[in-house]
Parts: sequence; C-alpha cells; structure tokens
Amino acid sequence: MRVGRNDYTLFSRGDFSAFWALFTDNLVNLMVLAGICQFVFQMPADIVYGKIVPGAAIAILAGVAAYVLLAKRAAAQHGRDVTALPYGISTPVMFVYLFGVIGPIYWATNDPVLAWQVGIGAGFMGGIVAALGALVGPWLKKVTPRAGMLGTLCGIALVFIGTVPLATVFENPFIGFASMIIILWGLVGRFRLPFNIPAGLLALMVGTGVALATGQSTISFEGVGFYPPVPYLGDLMAGIQHLFNHPELFLVLVPVQIYNFIETMNNVESAEAAGDHYPVATCQITDGVGTMIGALFGSPFPTTAYIGHPAYKRMGAHAGYVIGVGAVIPLAAFFGLLAFLNNLIPVAAAAPVLVFVALSLITNTAHAVRTDHMAAVTIAMMPHVSSFLIIKWGSLIGALGATGATGMLALGDPKLTAALLQQGAHYEGHLALSQGAILTGLIWGAIVASVIDGKFRNAGGFAFAAFAMASVGIIHSATLHWPEFTTVSLGYLIAAAFLFIYPIFHREDAAEPEAEPIANAQVSPGE
Repeated sequence: MRVGRNDYTLFSRGDFSAFWALFTDNLVNLMVLAGICQFVFQMPADIVYGKIVPGAAIAILAGVAAYVLLAKRAAAQHGRDVTALPYGISTPVMFVYLFGVIGPIYWATNDPVLAWQVGIGAGFMGGIVAALGALVGPWLKKVTPRAGMLGTLCGIALVFIGTVPLATVFENPFIGFASMIIILWGLVGRFRLPFNIPAGLLALMVGTGVALATGQSTISFEGVGFYPPVPYLGDLMAGIQHLFNHPELFLVLVPVQIYNFIETMNNVESAEAAGDHYPVATCQITDGVGTMIGALFGSPFPTTAYIGHPAYKRMGAHAGYVIGVGAVIPLAAFFGLLAFLNNLIPVAAAAPVLVFVALSLITNTAHAVRTDHMAAVTIAMMPHVSSFLIIKWGSLIGALGATGATGMLALGDPKLTAALLQQGAHYEGHLALSQGAILTGLIWGAIVASVIDGKFRNAGGFAFAAFAMASVGIIHSATLHWPEFTTVSLGYLIAAAFLFIYPIFHREDAAEPEAEPIANAQVSPGE
C-alpha cells in the first residue's frame, strides 16, 4: 500500500476471530451490569433491558463509527493496514459507577428509578470530564515514558482481566477448561482449528454445550422483546439536578473520569507500541462524547477505547471486527437477545477469552519496551494488586455480614488494622496504593523509567505532580479534599526535591547511563 492512498480494506480474515473475542468481552460486561442492576439494585427489567442496555448499545455504535473512521484515516496517512481500536464499556469504571454512584443512591433511598436517573446524570457529566482530557492528553503522552503507561495497563490486565476470569474458570472447571484449552490452542498457540472455526466462537459453543448438557444453562425467552432506543432527557436532567444537590457524588465522579481519560491515553499508547498510531486527543473526545450519548439514551456506564488492541492486531484484524460488534450488540440489545444470551452462556465459557486478552497485552508490552525498562513496568503493575486485595477484603467483610456474623469490626477499624498487620496483612499500605491505582502505577512507572534513563528532572516532575495530587485526594485518598499535607504527599515532595536538587551537586552521579547493547534492545513493531 502506498502512502496517501485510501485503499484500506475494512474486513480481513482475521476480523472473524477478533470479532468473537471483542464480542465476548462486551457481552460479559453487559451480562454483569445487567445482573447487578436487576438483582442487587432491584431495578425492573424494563429499565435494565429496555433502557440501560439499549443506551449502552447506542454508545457502542457511536464509538465504533468514530473508530472505524479513525482507522481509515490512519491507514491512509501511514500507507499500510491498521487495526481499529476496540471499543466498549470500561470495565473498572463500570464497577465504580455501580457501587460508587448507583449503589449508594439505591441503598439510601430504596428507589431504583432514582438510582438509574442519577447514574445517567453521572455518566453524562463524566463524559464531559473525559472529553476535557483531550486538552492535556497529547502533552501527557509526550512526557510520560511508555513503560509507565503500558505498565499500569498490565497491572489491570494481570489482576482484573486475567486473574479474576481465570478464577471463574477454576470455579467451574468442567465448563471453563473446555473453553480454555480451545483458546490456548487457537489464540495463544495460533494453531488451526477444524474448518478454520474462530477459537472464540468454538470456545463459546463448546462451553455452552457442556453447560446445557449438565443443566448449568437454560434456554429462556424471558426478557426478549423490542426495546427501541429513545432519549431520556427528562430523566437525565433529574439525575443531573440530584448530582448538584448532592455534590459529594462528584468526589467519586471526577477522579474516576480522570482515570478513564488516562486509560484511553494508555490504550492509544498500547496501540502505538503495536505499530498503529492514533491521535490521543481525538480518542479522548470520542470516548467522552460516546459516554454522553449513551447517558442520553439511558446508559450510566462510560465507554472507552478498550484495552487489548495488540491481541486483535496479532489476529490480523482490520476494522471489520469492531463493525461486527457495532452491529450485533445493538441488534441484540434492541430485541432483548442479551437477556436470552445471559441465561444461555455461562460466564466460565466466556472467561478464557479475557484471559487471552490479558496474556496478549502483557506479552506485547514486554516486546514494546526496552529490557531495562521492565523494572518500570513491574512497579507500575503493583498498585493494582493492592487494589484487588482491598476490594476482596471488603467483599469478605460484606459476605460475613450477609451470613449473619455479628460483632465484627469494620474494615479500617484501628483494632482490625493492627490485628491484620500482626498477621502480615498491610491494610493501610494496600489501601493507599489502591486509591487511584492507575495513576499511582503510571507515576511510579514513569519515575523509575526516567531515573533509569538519567532524566532526573522528568522523574522529579512526576514526583511533584504526585505530591499535588495526593495533597487534594486524587490519589491515596477516598475523596477529594482541600489541600493538606499528609505523610504520603510530603514523601512525594521529598522525593521530588531529591530528584531536582541532588544531581546538581553530584553531576558524576547524574551521568547518562551507558547505552543498551543493540543486540539486547527490544524494538517496537513498526519502528
């Protein structure tokens, strides 16, 4: 293909396999959010399948259209085939909205309709915050080492996209292993399957077949119907008004949307590491606008450029796989087929696809950064382990309360914290690391990579930025607050001072490190 010619083909053979992987990813998210809204927050089925799911489908459709156009433009600019960025509901942010916005409103009022209204109001306002990330996104991408951006994504991939689904597989190994071995054979090992069946499709078919044969899956048409997408302007305005009447909810909303536009930036960097170049500001605006459109049509949940582009590029996908998802998800949503699939497909059958996405992202990162920068990637992953521990410790306390245990100390109680420390469980440290984990991972990855390269001012700048963010509660705090000096924020300030001042007086220590031997250097695809 020659530069300047727009002969990019939207569909390739690899799109079929990539479609089933991305479709499964989106399907699992929709199944999870629908189940929690319906059975935890007691939302009626007409809200869940009649408003939330169709609204999410409209957001996905809008974002897919934008990212297909971006892929065509990138192919024309660079004169070669590219893989479109995957798109869908942001998994980590989805859980924050469920249990940080919608849940508290429902538990305080016992009103599922109000909880939904506030959810779409929060989604709309969050979309504005995410789009505003375009103002700083290109500059952040320029000054942030690749190891920091990709490392924090690897942390999410390792813990939430890889380990949690793998645990689901082991909870139901009869189904999970049947799907897992097909994914390993066809997507990880890249060996052919009979009749060239896509591994993702065959894994779903086999897992569902095993579930039906063992009575762990049902064929039910409950919820199937016609649910046309319509705007809910009145409900949206009611939700926004409630937000401004209870501004403490913005303390959840703003930090998580900062996370969301940072996630978009990181995913664009992941695509660039795989050889495909996209404008980060345009992607951040796309994600913000897509979220706002979804909120108008009834979905509270932010959408984003997905993690996992390298996995789909490895399959040889172009843009056809996202076009397929942009067509099938809305079709299934508007006719209530997601309720049918929710009953039919067990989670253990779909989980191995997510494990593959995690494996691909981490593997691609190892090839996209220099070998000595793997130290930065590793430290950037660590806060997400702490985040996982805090979430599961909270789940344990909640489960004990649900089973009737009495006289328990709340998580965070000084006596319980001291007792945990005696058992080797560092609750306070893990809590601090978990609060703003993606930003914390990015910052520490950037500091380590900059120090390795002898760029001490750049490292000091990230340390000072961490001081500022910790002072107002963006990281290492449960809520935003007025500036205050904490031990963590002062620690960052001391680190920044060292990185700025010490090299001035000890220039022999600030010498540039020796260049890495070319034989050991890792070169990114496309470089």
